[in-house]
Amino acid sequence: MNAMNDSLDETHTSGSHGERAAIFRGARGSDIVGAALIPLRSPLQPPNTHHNKTTPAVSMLFKGNRKSKEGVETQMGPVPNPFPELLPSAVSLVSECLLPWTKNSATQVIKVYSEDNTSRAVEVPSDITARDICQLFILKNHCVDDHSWTLFEQIPHLGIERTIEDHESVMEVQSSWGMDSHCCLYFRKNYAKYEFFKKPLDFFPEHMVSISSETNGIMNHSQLIQTFLSSSSCPEIHGFLHAKEHGRKSWKKFYFVLRRSGLYFSNKGTSKEPRHLQFICEFTESDIYTLLSARKVYGAPTDYGFCVKASKSNVSRDLKLLCADDEQTRTCWVTAMRLFKYGMQLYNNFIQPYQKQKSSPMRSISENSLVAMDFSGHKSRVIENPSEALSVAVEEGLSWRRKSCHRLSSHGSPSTTQSSLSNLAIHVAQPWFHSKVSREEAQKLITQQGLIDGLFLVRDSQSNPRAFVLSLCHTQRIKHFQIVPVEENGELFYSLDDGHTRFTDLLQLVEFYQLNRGVLPSRLKHHCARITI
Repeated sequence: MNAMNDSLDETHTSGSHGERAAIFRGARGSDIVGAALIPLRSPLQPPNTHHNKTTPAVSMLFKGNRKSKEGVETQMGPVPNPFPELLPSAVSLVSECLLPWTKNSATQVIKVYSEDNTSRAVEVPSDITARDICQLFILKNHCVDDHSWTLFEQIPHLGIERTIEDHESVMEVQSSWGMDSHCCLYFRKNYAKYEFFKKPLDFFPEHMVSISSETNGIMNHSQLIQTFLSSSSCPEIHGFLHAKEHGRKSWKKFYFVLRRSGLYFSNKGTSKEPRHLQFICEFTESDIYTLLSARKVYGAPTDYGFCVKASKSNVSRDLKLLCADDEQTRTCWVTAMRLFKYGMQLYNNFIQPYQKQKSSPMRSISENSLVAMDFSGHKSRVIENPSEALSVAVEEGLSWRRKSCHRLSSHGSPSTTQSSLSNLAIHVAQPWFHSKVSREEAQKLITQQGLIDGLFLVRDSQSNPRAFVLSLCHTQRIKHFQIVPVEENGELFYSLDDGHTRFTDLLQLVEFYQLNRGVLPSRLKHHCARITI
């Protein structure tokens, strides 16, 4: 492990932003002290045991009095190579096969948390992006890269968090943190991160969107997204939101309008006349966060709170606190703000992984070389019908599972208890099974990983110790379905529809509903995953 130099403290100050609308007016311009980043010594530099360096300038603010200390920083040169014949100077210590950002000599140490609050400290280049961090942990933890892994910024003392966009510099994000803020980075899935590019009409309800174009109000998916991405168009989001008045605990409902120029509210009903619209904020130097506990921390009327925070401020009085009546409304506002802030950069983030896949010849060759074969007759044949190939694959999987269960139950008396234990051994290791997670925890986990159709998990039932519960998201609402055990002729089955459709184990049940909707409102598409990093 490389030795670390003395830490450097930096001071960040945010200037006055001027007077805003009445509901957000108040004292501004407070000085924010940011936590310094710790540079690491080069691998070829020895530790400086004599401490012949002094700490650079550190700004300290005490009631308006400013004191500073200055010093001169010196560094030792690299140690000469004692074995030039074994390690020529032209050979790099960093392998060429590593990711491009691993060749940067300037490094920092960051700590990243997972959803179970385990953490790992890693040494990374100072110019690393959020996508690079995600790729690093995907490789280290052998995760499936389905482009949904995301880095989150969480600010506990304010009770807010946000998605760090894939292109953002992680070090720039950390540079805005206060010394005692205990801010942290979380690595987890977010299936809804770019879902609005696939199904924009689900994210932007027709009654909330106004577009100045010649489409006569009728737009398809691609036209709607193109309108938000094009700087020449003027899309507008409008509707009622609850806003917290500055310096008060009360919330009031106002009619808000979101445009490229910023966020406004009307001081006269739903009027959009310029003289009635009051400017709230713009997004060039601000970020959009969701409230983790809107009711408990801020006394909001609902749990669907969000806010706009200046990038260099970590003071609660500078937050523009807003609250929607439902999840769909909040998602619409937050998504539109992200699009207005980043524009085409978001779309480039979305398509970048797919472009890499298309450019990989190894992947296309391996996919084209896989064909379905039938060896049941005297001669083998290629199965060309996709439906037949799928049914054969499912049947082979079920046959293999029955043989596995038989082998597990053969080590002892073939009883119902033994069979149930073998079934338990099958599903308990699946990533979608979350054991003794409560109903509230399941809803929180699904919400954190993105409220999109088909996101699910399976957990133990709290009311019936022999049953299980399938928690599923549909139309941004989370529904719970009990999986009931059914016994027949000494055999144990599981069912979602009172025994009409039976399955020998939970794995078979989940795979069936991944292909068929059945009694569910949606097929099972994405599972909630928790990993320990």
